[in-house]
Amino acid sequence: MFSVTVRDHIMVAHSFTGEVFGPAQKLHGATFVIDATFRRPELDDDNIVVDIGRALDELRTICSALSYRNLDDEDAFKGINTSTEFLAKVIADRLADKVASGDLGAGAAGLTSISVTLHESHVAWASYERTL
Repeated sequence: MFSVTVRDHIMVAHSFTGEVFGPAQKLHGATFVIDATFRRPELDDDNIVVDIGRALDELRTICSALSYRNLDDEDAFKGINTSTEFLAKVIADRLADKVASGDLGAGAAGLTSISVTLHESHVAWASYERTL
């Protein structure tokens, strides 16, 4: 299996509902380093997994739509605990939509999965992987 990973980051504010979250129930900030990995079993006709420039541009577009926002105020996230795991899925699904719409180029049609990892710190991170 071949893979290519691109990286960006977001800075958000949010709060959580539920005792399990302890002090994170209060509004707080978070900075996530985001790795998006694209996989396929065979390289395309140009011997690449995906156009790295396009993958980076699309990840940056998705991150820009989330960054510097209080996620509690965003309609798409009203009443939802925007945990690290949840945000990894949101970003992976949005990248999958970009693949399906052709925004990552025709060669991206051969991708079989996307994995997104959000690094909360140097000791904690969460991922979500989906098939295409």
